[in-house]
Amino acid sequence: MTIQWFPGHMAKARREVTEKLKLVDVIFELVDARIPYSSRNPMIDEIIHQKPRIVLLNKADMADKAATEEWLRYYRDRGIKALAINSQAGTGLKQIVQEAKLLLKDKFDRLESKGVKPRAIRAMIVGIPNSGKSTLINRLAGKNIAQTGNRPGVTKSQQWIKVGKELELLDTPGILWPKFEDQEVGMKLAVTGAIKDTILNLQDLAVYALKFLEKHYPEQLKDRYRLEGFPEDIVELFDQIGDFRGCRMPGGYVDYDKVAELVIREIRSEKLGRLSFERPSDLEQSEDIRGKQE
Repeated sequence: MTIQWFPGHMAKARREVTEKLKLVDVIFELVDARIPYSSRNPMIDEIIHQKPRIVLLNKADMADKAATEEWLRYYRDRGIKALAINSQAGTGLKQIVQEAKLLLKDKFDRLESKGVKPRAIRAMIVGIPNSGKSTLINRLAGKNIAQTGNRPGVTKSQQWIKVGKELELLDTPGILWPKFEDQEVGMKLAVTGAIKDTILNLQDLAVYALKFLEKHYPEQLKDRYRLEGFPEDIVELFDQIGDFRGCRMPGGYVDYDKVAELVIREIRSEKLGRLSFERPSDLEQSEDIRGKQE
């Protein structure tokens, strides 16, 4: 299954971000804590250059806690400030303004020494679709200002939003790149809901997800679907899940489409517990492989 998704408004968003960059002091880069690498837009580094940034690992409540700690260390070791947050519940949001003030202290001290009056920090929020940007803005602002929706591609324009007296936010549409060079990145984005299901083959996606869970979260997979073990043939695994959950068509055959929808839905709704689909060690392994090939 080849995954590509690049609606026209995203190309426009990239241009707008580039144009507005000079207006902001800091970038809040929102990523999905379950897939911090795959949920980053690889164009972000190119777009923001040396602008100060804070990486916000959103939906941390849905991610494997140990994996999130690894990611926080990964960013810290590279001199990048990162925070684990949950914009839905409001967890960790107070740290954002505090860390932004620390990050920009030298800049604002210089401005003050030149006679510039103190002002609010201006921040730009960037992230791929369905990363939770609008929910984060509404939480920070304390009211429903930004449009939200549990589907990718809701925000389609930019708007400035005041957060108390200390912060002004520039919301931006989600940006996704025009082609996934690594299809596994596309799969991870699809499993976690960053790509519209209408363009996906859910059976292929469920196969990917089940194989991943079998390798990394076997006990959670067994417990959820009352599995005694894992068959070699993935079709048999679909059959076992379908039998257990009653996903059948007329005639008694297992409905593989229903099984696929069930598995993906339950992963996204945390029925299998907290899951992370990548760790920093995965990046190191892929870099080692690339280095050997070169």
